[in-house]
Amino acid sequence: MESLPPGSLQYQEESKTMFSSFQTVERVVYGRGVAAKLGDEVLRLGCRTVAVITDKGLVVAGIHTPLMASLKGAGVEALLYDQAELDPTPASIEKAAAWVRQNKVELLVGLGGGSALDSTKATALLAVHEGPMSRYFGLHKVPSACMPTILIPTTAGTGSEATPNAIVAVPEQELKVGIVSDAMIADNVLLDPLMIKNLPRKIAAATGVDALAHAIECYTSNKANPISDTFALEALDMILNNILPACDSADAVSQKSAMQLASFYAGVAITASGTTAVHALSYPLGGKYHIAHGVSNAILLAPVMRFNAPACPERFAAAYDRCVHGEKTCVTQEEKTEFMLRWLEKIVRHLEIPTSLSAFGVPASDLETLVAAGMQVTRLLNNNLRPVTADDARALYRRIL
Repeated sequence: MESLPPGSLQYQEESKTMFSSFQTVERVVYGRGVAAKLGDEVLRLGCRTVAVITDKGLVVAGIHTPLMASLKGAGVEALLYDQAELDPTPASIEKAAAWVRQNKVELLVGLGGGSALDSTKATALLAVHEGPMSRYFGLHKVPSACMPTILIPTTAGTGSEATPNAIVAVPEQELKVGIVSDAMIADNVLLDPLMIKNLPRKIAAATGVDALAHAIECYTSNKANPISDTFALEALDMILNNILPACDSADAVSQKSAMQLASFYAGVAITASGTTAVHALSYPLGGKYHIAHGVSNAILLAPVMRFNAPACPERFAAAYDRCVHGEKTCVTQEEKTEFMLRWLEKIVRHLEIPTSLSAFGVPASDLETLVAAGMQVTRLLNNNLRPVTADDARALYRRIL
């Protein structure tokens, strides 16, 4: 079968049999220094009492300072909540929501990486809806609007600023679960490249590969559609061709800017499509072993994509045609697919991200525990074009142990 580029007539004809929809952020403001315009954006939403939700590390680094100054300059009462956790739990969200209600906050500003932004969205949910948090686990269980939010990412990777998702850790299950509802989509997103200019290489690498996973998973998901493909392919092209200099050089401002925008695009792709087995099988790695989310995805990215490739060689071939610039030496679908898979492996290797769970002290004896936990993430496994059985999951985990 020949590769079907998204603009082809055949692709459009096949797409007529699909039903797809997506909802995304109402307003996005992009550009260097736009975070300093936060006060104006808050006033635009008609709010006067605002809480900035972030973590202690960003406060120590002073990343929040220009935001607080902007809010003060706009005459907005600005409160600071710096208790966002690296792996937010229902307990941490319920604590934050109680603080928000007590202080009569009208709008939440999320500042940080994926955990801080997910914490903000989940807090916005519980600030106006009755708990416990667990009643909202899964798809579309939020009955109505949440508290308004403005999200400002400080990494280029998680895409949380664009998605209707909040991921929380459930310690008693040693697993991460998702809350997915259009009601949690941010009202406003500020994409400011200055927020990521000094991001440490290790964090830039992990979050960048997370965005890479979002893009290629959404493009090869069985929920992929013309809308999601538009964002996923653009994100994939931008990430593959910018991630290495963006991580390696503090002065690569244009590449870092491209990564930030690509991360947002990949997040939009999630809203229209969805991640697949890479994310599904990575959830137990974060929930049980507290391996960073982007690192978990990086470990599984190439193995899962190799597993999926036989089910969608035309997708990998189309990605090759789009993302490889200059001379193209591959001709067949098989050659193009192998090129793309090796490109993924090369990126992870170059960024010095471990590719084995042994680096994190995960014993081989935990194999069956991993399989059982990973197979519970049916919300994402159901998106995988190639069905994943317990035996398949076992083989994939065994490969990375």
